This record gives sequence, structure tokens and C-alpha cells, in this order.
Amino acid sequence: MAAPGALAQRVNGWARRVPAWPLYAFGGLYMAWLFWQALNGVSVEPIDWLERAYGITALKFLVATLAVTPLRKFAGVNLLKFRRALGLLVFFFVLAHFLVWAILDVQALGAVWADIVKRPYITIGMGAFLLLIPLALTSNNASVRRLGGAGWRKLHWLTYPVAVLGALHYIWLARGFAIEPLVYMAILLGLLATRLPARRVAAA
Repeated sequence: MAAPGALAQRVNGWARRVPAWPLYAFGGLYMAWLFWQALNGVSVEPIDWLERAYGITALKFLVATLAVTPLRKFAGVNLLKFRRALGLLVFFFVLAHFLVWAILDVQALGAVWADIVKRPYITIGMGAFLLLIPLALTSNNASVRRLGGAGWRKLHWLTYPVAVLGALHYIWLARGFAIEPLVYMAILLGLLATRLPARRVAAA
């Protein structure tokens, strides 16, 4: 069995050779496949199933996005070149989640606004979606140059409240007591905790 350092070097070598664009292709194909499943009787409530499938997939990509930094920090695995694609896939699946809800489920602009105002779990979800928009719009090299490295990084700290709001939205949406939304919240909070600065221990 390879040592952890050797394994990290192998993964890093693989990552240098593999481009990021296949992630976009995979995301688009997977989104289309979920839609096809909904059209072909995967559930007695296909719209509700598709809405949830897109939302859960967005959370999975969010976990993957937030895992990139701790993997590099603690395991020496450098997957930074894929983080932008993963983050954009979060946005695309959240957008698809929103469109299925607004167009196929609610089907009326007035009702959409009423639900956002009256239902707290939808308010929280909409807040996460709105915070994702500037992140998606600035996920390009031109925005990094325009904002500067420090400014761009500060803007992308919005990913952290997005993670918490997204997990809360899922917990609140679940009917009754459900383990899966709590697991996502625990994982996301754990990944965010790895970004906290280490406390310095004073010398004795």
C-alpha cells in the first residue's frame, strides 16, 4: 500500500494531466439524466422528486467544493484547478432547483413571491441562491484581475453563509425527523471549521 505522501503525489500528478472541462460535461449530462428520470416515472410526484434531486446534487457539489482546501491543507492533495468548476456546478444545480420549483411546481409569479415571503425555509433557500449569483458571475479570471486577489477572496467568503443556509433549507424542508439533512449540515460545518485559524498556544 502506498504511503499517504506518495498517494497524494500520484493524485496530484493525475490532477495536473486532467482538464477541468469534463466536470462541466458530467454536470450537464447528470442534470439531463435526472430530468429524463422525472419524465419517465421515477416517482409518483416527478416534479417534487426532480426539485429535490437538483437541490441535493447542489449540496453534494458544495461539499466537494469546500473539501478542496482541507484536502490540500491536511492531505497534500491539490485539486484547486477543479474548484471553480465545482462551484459553478453548485450554482447551476441550485438554479435548476429554483426553476423547477418556480416554473413547474408553483407556476405563477405572484405565488412564487408569496411563498418566498411567507415560508421561512423558502426564504432561506432564496437567500442562499441570491448569494450564489455574485459568486457565479465572478468565477472567471477577468473578475480576479478586476477585483484583485484579496478582494476576490473576500467576495467568495460568501460561500460560507451559502453552505449554512443551504443546509438549513434542506433541514427545514424535510418532513419530520430526517438524518440525511443533518448529516449534510454536520459535514458542511466540519469543512467550514477547518478554515478557522489555529489558536496559538503560549509557550510555558
